[in-house]
Amino acid sequence: MVNRDIITDSIEIAAPPAVVWALVSDLKRMGEWSPQCRRMIVRGGEVAQGTRTININRQGWKVWPTRSYVKVFEPERTLALKIAENGTIWTYELEPVAGGTRLTESRTAPNGVSSLSNFLSKRVLGGTENFEAELERGIQDTLARIKHEAEKTHAGRSA
Repeated sequence: MVNRDIITDSIEIAAPPAVVWALVSDLKRMGEWSPQCRRMIVRGGEVAQGTRTININRQGWKVWPTRSYVKVFEPERTLALKIAENGTIWTYELEPVAGGTRLTESRTAPNGVSSLSNFLSKRVLGGTENFEAELERGIQDTLARIKHEAEKTHAGRSA
């Protein structure tokens, strides 16, 4: 199977963009949100455009590292990370809506996915189609977890 160009989903969150952004841009907390990226190690100081990370990913008993850098950093609007090993880009887009924020998470492959990544997906991670379906479910889980935390945080500030 050919890799999907985009895997994406959105969720509406009853919290302002500032609250959602504080969670999304705190890359050290990615392991709390993502079922696959269990830990992000931020290299250097504060997260900004160009910041580099080391990511620890997991699928069942299988664990592997990846590296990324912050390709786009527009506070309260867009955060995008490019994965060095496979060329994909993970993007979080925030849009103000009535009553809060629409958060969209996407994995794009603008130049396809590297042949090494495809080989490993096929031979080690259950096949490209299954792996990408797992990524899609992971995006939904990540968005739901961020929504829960953002709404809890916002309710605590409003009380």
